[in-house]
Amino acid sequence: MFHNRVLPIPRIITAGLVCTALTLPYLWFILPPFVDAACYLPVGECLVVLVEAAILSWSLELDWKVAGACSLVMNAASFFLGLLLV
Repeated sequence: MFHNRVLPIPRIITAGLVCTALTLPYLWFILPPFVDAACYLPVGECLVVLVEAAILSWSLELDWKVAGACSLVMNAASFFLGLLLV
């Protein structure tokens, strides 16, 4: 999967920045009025993981499974780092 291709670091960083720029505003500012507070976290994070997986799959030409795993790991790391910093 990952070991079969060499992706340039700037391209990976750009893909990560695009993922954040496209999903963070929707998660924080647009989604809350439409989703009940009890469901906000699971619904919001699942949507973000799916959208970011699509972005990663397209921009880095990754298989959907690999892109989904990357998106899940990135978002889990971000979520738990946020919990540690609060």
